[in-house]
Amino acid sequence: MRFAIYGAGAIGAYLGAKLSVAGDDVALIARGPHLKAMRENGVRIKSAEGDFDAKLLATDDPAEVGEVDVVVLAVKAHGLTAIAPLLEPMLGPDTIVLPAQNGIPWWYFQGHGGTWEGTQLESVDPGGVITKHIATERIVGCVVYPAATIVEPGVIQHEEGNRFSIGELDGSSSDRVKALSAAIGNAGLRAPVRSNIRQEIWVKLLGNLAFNPVSALTKASMEEIARDPNARAVAQSMMEEAYAVAAALGVEIPISVEQRLAGAEKVGDHKTSMLQDVEAAKPIEIDGLVGSVLELGSMLDIPMPYTTTVYACTKLLAQKSS
Repeated sequence: MRFAIYGAGAIGAYLGAKLSVAGDDVALIARGPHLKAMRENGVRIKSAEGDFDAKLLATDDPAEVGEVDVVVLAVKAHGLTAIAPLLEPMLGPDTIVLPAQNGIPWWYFQGHGGTWEGTQLESVDPGGVITKHIATERIVGCVVYPAATIVEPGVIQHEEGNRFSIGELDGSSSDRVKALSAAIGNAGLRAPVRSNIRQEIWVKLLGNLAFNPVSALTKASMEEIARDPNARAVAQSMMEEAYAVAAALGVEIPISVEQRLAGAEKVGDHKTSMLQDVEAAKPIEIDGLVGSVLELGSMLDIPMPYTTTVYACTKLLAQKSS
């Protein structure tokens, strides 16, 4: 298959390199020193599973890439509004768009059915720009689990994980989603096809919603938050509020708050992505991870006092850091 990875940072470059060495035609779209290094030397992956190099097209111009089978959107959620209008040169009649963001995605109520079908979330798609430029029928949902960092331009440290869960928005097991799963699997990764991709989004979101902003405010690791009685209580309350929202939407989360907290504690001395972005003075995913759930809570008339408070503080932190 022919892939374009738009936003070839740590996760995007890792996925692209794995696909490339497996024989797929892959183009990476990036910018800055990272792009320059990948153009000159390719991508270097460092991993406990084995180090390797991949030489592939790296560019900042979608027109140079042309039409592909799959466009992977690997930018942070707040970067989608800017890139959505730029995708057209890569979109053929049957091109799949695979969004690889954390949090509630802009497409959540597309192909959803029921009362909220087609509802646009302003927190993740301001003005409907993304919806306007990416047709619903192109989208295959995705939940990303690998952890990776850029240790220097063009060099990626893969820390753990190899799963990219995918699923059609209507839950069907289509030929295209099976083919995509097979291609990612052929690259030595896992891409299980889920009949309810939204449920898996909520499972991952539980931790991100609570631990990311609390860590950004406290500069504490996940383990430190989970072991501190006061911080743990805040994280627990935020998760319970998110559970209430999910339940109101008809989503049954197959893991308890206590299990999610215990899992976070086992991760150990790990900095969340939001804390890393704060320390690097980069924009943070506060609206994708937290603002979107608050918007859902407001739609459903569900009070979320803990989440609202932490969101307000983190939002101010982001404004002062920018």
